[in-house]
Amino acid sequence: MAVSMREMLEAGVHFGHQTRFWNPKMAQYI
Repeated sequence: MAVSMREMLEAGVHFGHQTRFWNPKMAQYI
């Protein structure tokens, strides 16, 4: 599963602003 640097940066931004949104769905992958 390759993720581009841009996607990682964009995801990092969303992690800080949408913690309540992504956390439940991403918990199984972390």
